[in-house]
Amino acid sequence: MSWEILISVLAFSPLLGSVLNALFGRYWKGLSGPIGTSLSFVSFAASVFAYLQFHPLERQDAQIITLFNWVDVGNFKVDLAYQVDQLSLFMALIITGIGSLIHLYSIGYMKGNPGIGRFFSYLNLFVFFMLHLVLAENLVVLFFGWEGVGLCSYLLIGFDTHKENAAQASIKAFVTNRIADLAMIGGIALTYWLAGSVSFITISESLPQAKFLLNALPFVAICFFIGAMGKSAQFPFHVWLPDAMAGPTPVSALIHAATMVTAGLFLIARLNFIFILVPKVGFWIVCIGTFTAFFAATIGVYQNDIKKVLAYSTVSQLGYMFVAMGTGAYVAGLFHLLTHAFFKALLFLGSGSVIHGLSDEQDLRRMGGLKSQMKITWWTFLLGTLAIVGAPPFSGFFSKDLILEKAFYFHPVFFGMGIATAFLTTFYMFRLTFLAFTGKSRVSNHVHPHESPWTMTVPLVILALGAAFSGYLLIPESLGGGIDFLEKYFSPVFAKGLLYYSQQKGALEAHHLSHELELLLAGLSLGAILLGVGVYWFFFGKKEKLPLDESSYTGWRILPANKYFIDEIFKNVLIGPISALSEFLSEVVEKRLIDRVLTGTGKFSGGVASILRRVQTGTVVDYAFLIVLGTVLILSVFLWRGI
Repeated sequence: MSWEILISVLAFSPLLGSVLNALFGRYWKGLSGPIGTSLSFVSFAASVFAYLQFHPLERQDAQIITLFNWVDVGNFKVDLAYQVDQLSLFMALIITGIGSLIHLYSIGYMKGNPGIGRFFSYLNLFVFFMLHLVLAENLVVLFFGWEGVGLCSYLLIGFDTHKENAAQASIKAFVTNRIADLAMIGGIALTYWLAGSVSFITISESLPQAKFLLNALPFVAICFFIGAMGKSAQFPFHVWLPDAMAGPTPVSALIHAATMVTAGLFLIARLNFIFILVPKVGFWIVCIGTFTAFFAATIGVYQNDIKKVLAYSTVSQLGYMFVAMGTGAYVAGLFHLLTHAFFKALLFLGSGSVIHGLSDEQDLRRMGGLKSQMKITWWTFLLGTLAIVGAPPFSGFFSKDLILEKAFYFHPVFFGMGIATAFLTTFYMFRLTFLAFTGKSRVSNHVHPHESPWTMTVPLVILALGAAFSGYLLIPESLGGGIDFLEKYFSPVFAKGLLYYSQQKGALEAHHLSHELELLLAGLSLGAILLGVGVYWFFFGKKEKLPLDESSYTGWRILPANKYFIDEIFKNVLIGPISALSEFLSEVVEKRLIDRVLTGTGKFSGGVASILRRVQTGTVVDYAFLIVLGTVLILSVFLWRGI
């Protein structure tokens, strides 16, 4: 199969599903799910074939597939083209693989919903845009996908149009990301102006020759980083992600695991040849990532909504990944992106199974004792919890500890913050798991908990296997593995940036610690996990002590319980004044000044026209009289002036 056909099938199959469901979904509601899911699996199969055909471990050069010339204005030419390499294939496999499982899960979760055709149309469209984002050969095609996933997040978060909170959350997500995207547009414009191209390969090859570009690289990197902060919900742009829980649970899983929040990390990885040359920007990436990870974890401790806890855990885990990206450890960041995709999709879908079994109940204080009625959900959810906290031998143990190791090499302070975040993550995740599944049942009498149908439990089991074993793709020698599959896999993608960096800065210092120190760091991480479980169980678990309402906390706990009042600060400091200014401009400047000036001009023109209309009688005699009168007046003037 030719590359053009293969990549077209990969990239456009979800679009076909979206169009079919948009046109006919209201007529074939029973087929909307199977059609959307089947075409998503077709895209996944194409991703697997592309991986096998590319031979990524043979250091093969990227395949560039050009469909047609898209934009041709003067010297600015952009093709609708795709770049198939190790990074794009890695992301495509995650998007289509986990995305297809979420589609399958949605068949059971959305059964009976009158808008199921619209739902699967949006879900397929989300995958389509995300694939274009990661397969893009240039910044313009990437931005097409970038804005597309923003649109789809708006549509899916606000899917339940009858819910006011869903409508507000969708607008909040859309506007927050548009603010960050202004910087993204600036980064694209600066890159084109300085490098003369938007093609990734051309930009990377122009760096050694374009010395003037190096002086502007910090500004370019900052612009792209701000764009990445918006999509990947880093402080202060994190505010949209927890509110996005207003959408159906499969939407939450897709956004948090396989699509939108990974876009920012992908952008930094794709533009590694820029970021690796600006270590000062990398330092701030590490700072913001570390702060976001700890900050979000403290809020997650005080959340009572099962999906909100997972939302803040996503923000926190993304902070870990940004720490890796800031240190230049791109493989470590992408490794955690992979393991996180498995266990976060598993946890969100598991929470959806709980919500489905409890007739839409999401408050942890009204759950408990579910493990006997929902055994598959319980065991898979417990495995996901063990994976996200980094318990050995599950996937999060290997990927999270690798990031902590890189953070320690960068500076021990960041390692310490990472360990504190690991402790908090363990505390709130076991708090969630124990409150939902163990202890006495606090479920309302009219609710009868039950296990979910097979379309929902099968994806849970598959994702649980991924959460358990995906960490074995990269095991350090200090832990008895010495498996470096991902290092070899990604080496061609990051080799050029590292080579140019070494040419400019001298030989790179090896980023490897002694085996003894690696084991010590892993031991500290494991200690944080055990401490987190122990603290929760000793003070809360064995007493079955229920969490308080946010308004019941006193002292310093008021801050994390109320999300540090960030939303209120934004509302009063930014949104309030902007809204007041907008109202002033609308009511005073526009209506009382501009409208009156324009209305007065119109009335004056109308008055002049009404006078001139009287001259246009349409009678020949009147026109003849005016001609004679005009002639007499002209002659009189001439005679008076003596001409």
